[in-house]
Amino acid sequence: MRMEPILSIKDLSVAFDGTSVLKNLSFELGRGENLAVIGPNGSGKTVLVRVLLGLAPHTGKITWTPNLRLGYVPQKIDADRHLPLTARNLLEAKADLQRIPRTEIAKTVAAVGLTEENLKTPVGHLSGGQFQRALIAFALLGKPDVIIFDEPTASVDLPREEQIYELLHRLQDEYGMTSIVVSHDLSFVYRYASKVLCLNVQNVCFGTPEEALTPEVLKKLYGGEPKFYHHIHNHAGH
Repeated sequence: MRMEPILSIKDLSVAFDGTSVLKNLSFELGRGENLAVIGPNGSGKTVLVRVLLGLAPHTGKITWTPNLRLGYVPQKIDADRHLPLTARNLLEAKADLQRIPRTEIAKTVAAVGLTEENLKTPVGHLSGGQFQRALIAFALLGKPDVIIFDEPTASVDLPREEQIYELLHRLQDEYGMTSIVVSHDLSFVYRYASKVLCLNVQNVCFGTPEEALTPEVLKKLYGGEPKFYHHIHNHAGH
């Protein structure tokens, strides 16, 4: 028996000033799946995120499962180093606003690996990795059914990228969430994604990474020589 999708998109299009940014996009996502969204710069990945969050006009149909709780981790927030707000302040404000017991803060903080010292530090003084973990904790508070990550390692240095990806994978398992991750890292896609959506204004591919990411598709998506993408495929997740 086929389960109802947690997200269904049909003929989604977005245009700004007459220029198509997304065109005739259709796909479905099942509960508990991990969708990676890939594509070159300007392909519409972040626009898709904004549409899913209800922040951009569009045509077509987007259907979420009723009464869904949605979490979002942005690509980057430039925090003023003189701002006195701490990560604890932000988490407590969300908990109070949404009437979430403050006891949930400790559980969420422990899940993402933040220390008490991190929580007391003004957000402008946190490292890129610490700040990203604080944003993830903020999104997790309230136990969302779906969490959207827009390039979660964009502000993190290379040695910590893998730590963030492993954290996302572990959290998805622990919380039983559905995740949508915009990423440029094909190794992450092969290792952790159950589905991949290839965007370049239009839907270039959709399916499991092993089936969808053929050398021909990757060449169409990014350009370049097919043998280069054979190399990526052979070393990304095998």
